[in-house]
Amino acid sequence: VQKGRVLDARTAASKASLSVFVYRFDPDKKDNPRLDHIKIDRDKAGSMVLDALMYIKAHVETDLTFRRSCREGVCGSCAMNINGENKLACIEPLSSYRTLTLYPLPHQPVIKDLVPDLSKALQQYADSKPWLRAPKEPSLKAERRQTPEDRAKLDGLWECVLCFCCSTSCPSYWWNSDTYLGPATLLQSARWVSDSRDQEKRERLQEVEGPFSLYRCHTIMNCTKTCPKKLNPAKAIQGLKNALVKDKLPCRKRKDR
Repeated sequence: VQKGRVLDARTAASKASLSVFVYRFDPDKKDNPRLDHIKIDRDKAGSMVLDALMYIKAHVETDLTFRRSCREGVCGSCAMNINGENKLACIEPLSSYRTLTLYPLPHQPVIKDLVPDLSKALQQYADSKPWLRAPKEPSLKAERRQTPEDRAKLDGLWECVLCFCCSTSCPSYWWNSDTYLGPATLLQSARWVSDSRDQEKRERLQEVEGPFSLYRCHTIMNCTKTCPKKLNPAKAIQGLKNALVKDKLPCRKRKDR
């Protein structure tokens, strides 16, 4: 990345400023990617990193491109690399930083500026068929009931917002994304394998089984460390491995006493 421009949007009356280094890349131009240095008034930048980006787009660089939607940490759109860590910009407090360095999620093709191309990761997620597979109708033709205990097994799995902070922080996914499904997709697979209402648990396990699709995970734990929702993808992946082992164990006949 070459050195970019220095832009200043501070007011003369304000003494508080924030230095923001932003990755810039436009595929329609022949220029190499660059890192722009933008100085803004901290008092006007808002409370979150996303607020600062929106201020820059409104008052300094109108062609700056990034994703955003909910601003509540539930859509995953504004995931990016903030000072070396993958985070959601909308829930990352600006007060934590004296200087901001912003890059798109790592090891993914870049569409423009802070927008990565997540087509491959989203296709892997879609291929996992992330919906309830229950071809048999409920016996009482009512809702598919679930005990509180079975419902509790889904906690820590269903909260994923598909920001892909975990997958893009995983070295195994960087080098093997064509075959390794990655923490985000495997977490979702574990969510459905753990669902007592799903009737195709064995089929789901067979779909993720493989030396690369599942077992390329080496429990580096980057995924768990970076998850903005405080989930544990590494634990979910280990749960899938354990479920596969149990599924292959021969059935033992219980002795009648």
